[in-house]
Amino acid sequence: MSNKVKNRAPKGTMRRVLTYLAGYRIYLVLSLLLSLATVALTLWLPVLVGNAIDLIVGKDAVDFDGIFSIFKTAVIVIAATAIFQWLMNVCNNKMTFGIVRNIRNDAFRHLQKVPFSYLDTKKTGDIVSRVIADVDQFSDGLLLGFTQLFTGVMTIVGTLVFMLLIHPGITLVVVFVTPLSLFVAAFIAKRTYHMFKKQSEIRGKETALLEEAIGSHKVVYAFSQQEQMLTRFGELNEQLRDASLKATFFSSITNPSTRFVNSLVYAGVALTGAMLAMSSGGAAITVGELSCFLSYANQYTKPFNEISGVVTELQSALACAARIFEVLDAPIESPDKENATVLTAPKGAVEFRDVSFSYLPEKPLITHMELQVLPGQRVAIVGPTGCGKTTVINLLMRFYDVREGAILIDGTDIRDMTRESLRRSIGMVLQDTVLFSGTVRENIAFGMPDATEAEIIAAAKAAHAHSFIKRLPEGYDTVIGEGGGALSQGQKQLLCISRLMLSPPPLLILDEATSSIDTRTEIRIQKAFATLMQGRTSFVVAHRLSTIRESDLILVMRDGNIVEQGTHDALLQKNGFYATLYNSQFAKV
Repeated sequence: MSNKVKNRAPKGTMRRVLTYLAGYRIYLVLSLLLSLATVALTLWLPVLVGNAIDLIVGKDAVDFDGIFSIFKTAVIVIAATAIFQWLMNVCNNKMTFGIVRNIRNDAFRHLQKVPFSYLDTKKTGDIVSRVIADVDQFSDGLLLGFTQLFTGVMTIVGTLVFMLLIHPGITLVVVFVTPLSLFVAAFIAKRTYHMFKKQSEIRGKETALLEEAIGSHKVVYAFSQQEQMLTRFGELNEQLRDASLKATFFSSITNPSTRFVNSLVYAGVALTGAMLAMSSGGAAITVGELSCFLSYANQYTKPFNEISGVVTELQSALACAARIFEVLDAPIESPDKENATVLTAPKGAVEFRDVSFSYLPEKPLITHMELQVLPGQRVAIVGPTGCGKTTVINLLMRFYDVREGAILIDGTDIRDMTRESLRRSIGMVLQDTVLFSGTVRENIAFGMPDATEAEIIAAAKAAHAHSFIKRLPEGYDTVIGEGGGALSQGQKQLLCISRLMLSPPPLLILDEATSSIDTRTEIRIQKAFATLMQGRTSFVVAHRLSTIRESDLILVMRDGNIVEQGTHDALLQKNGFYATLYNSQFAKV
């Protein structure tokens, strides 16, 4: 990527951040007005102090009444400044955390629309890091920007005006030296953006590795790979340390550099003012005015120091925002057609018409598949690992769209249906159990939240899960953690089956649904499934061929193609690939 493109990235990111700010115009205007009021009162205070100094003419010549009057006014000014600052911070907090909330909502909403191909190619931990950690980092920089940037700019303008009114000549000294401070801040800020972005990217990789290590800790322990995981984490941690040190080092140079320039400004003002006061006997500038001018010079240069720090934080915030917007820019699923039909009460006739599909264009998987399934048929899909069994299910559910050909249900192309109605018409139980943090009751009723207690219990009984649920500490109100917590793999699967039993749709997909259940329970579940599949078109992906002998149609897949199809007995008599698979499972040792 060229430097021109790199330098343009922060501008584009800032432009998008400002679009989120549009919804908080009222708070923005209030913050600006309060900032203006705060700066005006802050600048008035040195005038009061300078006036008080000029009331001290000499020994026994002090206007105490005038000084006391000025003191009362100063107290009111200080109190009003504090109140306005507090209200300004309230407005800034409203803006910042409102924008952060909206960005997180948009990111999560967008992730519900991205295609499966995007999620399959991204690390979950990195996406989580972008939506959580990067947004937090972004909010910190944004809040600092709102809090100090407005006030700093207004302070610079205000003090410049007041200094010009007091003495234009000395003001020129301040103005001529100030660009050095701006140059230093800009020079460093340009180099810190990409450092902070690299820091965020490495943090995302570290989060992804951490999630993998925690989520698969049993596998790690089983293969004694703790040291390897520690090494990988240590390498990423070292990279993060180096990136953080570089980013922090360069950003920390800003403050002392601008402070040095500011000190030069202050020294120049003090020297020039003192010489004028002494040479003119107070005619050109009084001691009180010089004191006031020095205070303004200090206030004038201070925002440059603060703004340089804000710019550094904003660079970090923009780097994080850029990573967030990458998620928001991820492609979404192609929308349903304008005239898409809603699939209601399908009879269950399924046809694969000359279907071709591959996850990668250069690696063909399914080519010219032809298949016709009659309503109510039980179809089993068997074959070696990687032959395309799960891909057929993905295509039927429209998790992926076919590249060529068409899949039809009751004679209608599924691409002409709404995805929601299609997926509501197909029930799935997968080999990998999917449970959510919540109660057992909430997990069973996930697809039917308004289900009654009696319906939930009936579904659990049908799945033979009721007995173990009653033995849990709180029964159906037992809270299980993410992924099922301490439940066994078989118990988790029974809950997933209960979820399907609660509201069985017209079409069923069982992808190794009983692979984690003991043989005795499996027999009961198979009977329950047999009842459930009566009158429903069902697709059963199975490795244990003993469970599919009663199927109406068995599809034997190999290398993405259906090489054989028929009933169990017919395929055995054919003595082909299916017979080889079947006999390999039941051959005598």
